[in-house]
Parts: sequence; structure tokens; C-alpha cells
Amino acid sequence: MCFLIFALYYSVMVSLALLRGQRFLKPPLPPREKRGRRWWRLVPVEGMMKIAVALAGIMGELFYPPGVNRLMMVDWEDPRRPFVFCTNWYHITMYGFFMLSGVVDIVSQACQAQQNAKVERAAEALAFCVLVLLMACHVENKSPLEVRTHLLFVALTFLISLVLIIEVWVPDQPSLWVLKTWMGLALSNWMLQLGVLMYAPLSGQPWRAENPVDLAFLPLFFCWHLALAALVLAAIYGLCSLWHRRFSSQMEVPHAKYQLCPRSYSSEDLEKLGTEAMLQEGGI
Repeated sequence: MCFLIFALYYSVMVSLALLRGQRFLKPPLPPREKRGRRWWRLVPVEGMMKIAVALAGIMGELFYPPGVNRLMMVDWEDPRRPFVFCTNWYHITMYGFFMLSGVVDIVSQACQAQQNAKVERAAEALAFCVLVLLMACHVENKSPLEVRTHLLFVALTFLISLVLIIEVWVPDQPSLWVLKTWMGLALSNWMLQLGVLMYAPLSGQPWRAENPVDLAFLPLFFCWHLALAALVLAAIYGLCSLWHRRFSSQMEVPHAKYQLCPRSYSSEDLEKLGTEAMLQEGGI
């Protein structure tokens, strides 16, 4: 759900940036001394959200349900000293790198004299690269159903990480904004689908991992999720377009049309400018 909320947030932000013709998806911040002393202007909300969500995930992996403690990685009571809670530590590591991305955002935007957007993008790309690696290795000792669902998940995550890596060196490309947002929506939808498939099927009957027909439907549903993400992104863009047009029309002051003054002060240019102004109702 947190991935879905972030994806919807980015969808709105990308749609408005495209409608406004912005050069930057996130305008660069001015130097720290010009942003005032108020703390809410210094602390980035997005970085705080990353830390809060990642910390909640880590606490859940370690101590949920209540009474459980998974802090140890080795069972010291067993003479063989086996590793324990491998899956949980996979998830903790994943959350930890997203928390690191949030910390980098806060340090770059609130603690440094000048924002370092390239380092922020690199930290976010690193978090998704780690997610690709962990999910690719997460299929050990899994059923065929879980292996196939995770591989499809890895494919989407790899595309997002690739886009993020490209943005480190080639930022502010509208085509990459759209591709990243589309893949993010599809990824969050597919994560919800994973929970339905493996833990709470809508039919009440678990998927049969040994049945080839059930496995054959997984890529089909995956493609439908790609189409659904594209439709959601198009719908958000349409709603933002309606809002943008209405807001722009309300903000536009009637009969106020400005023209650039000529650099030269020749009488011909001044007469031409005055004639054009007289033709407009309520000129300059």
C-alpha cells in the first residue's frame, strides 16, 4: 500500500509537471540560508515518509506478532549454529536501504548548504538495485508459484532501477518520468496481487502451484496489471488536466495582456506598441 501511495503521488506530480511544461520534476531548492529558519521548510516530507514507512516495516519484521523477537540471526542454542529468520532479514535489509534513501534526502536538503540532487537519485537507485538483488535470491526453496511471481516482480523492479540509474546522469527527462511512474504503479499493483495469490485468494481456494494451467495465468495477469497501470496513469493525467485548466482560467486576470517593451526607444516602435495596446480592451 505504501508503494501504491508513493506511485499515485508521483503520478500526480508528473502529470502536473507535464501540463505546466516544467523543466524539472522537482525544482531545485535555493541555498539553505535563503529558505528561512522554519523547520518545516527545511525537512523534506518525502524523506521523512521514507524513513517512517521503512522503520514501521522493520519493526513489523522484528517484533510482529507481539511477543516475537527476531533480532538474532544465528541460533546459538543449536550446536550447528544455523542461521534463522532469513526471509525477515531479507525484508529488513530492503527496508533499511529505503530508509537510507530517506536519510540522504534529509541530509542533502536540510543539512547541506546546497542540495545535492544527484546523490539523492543515486541513493534511491541503490535502494531499488538492492531490492532487485534480494528478490532475485528470494526464490530459494520456494514453490513454482512463488518463484514465478517473484521473477515477474524482479522484472518490474529491474526496469525501475535502470531508469533511476539513468536519471543519475541524465535527469529531468519527461519520457523517463512517465516510464518510471508507469512501472511504479504496475509494481505496487503486482505487490498487492502477490498478497492475494499467496495468502488470501478471493475465491477462498489457494492457487495450485503444481498445476501448469494456474501457472500459465500468472503472466496473463501480469500483463493486465501493466495495462491497468497505464489506464490509471492516463486517468490521473486527465483529472490533473481538468484541474489545471480550471485553475489556470481562474487565476488568469481578464483584459491584462503584457507585452515586452522594445529595447530601442525609437518613435516607430513606441507608436506600434501603443496602437496594439489601444486595440486590446483595457490595454497595458
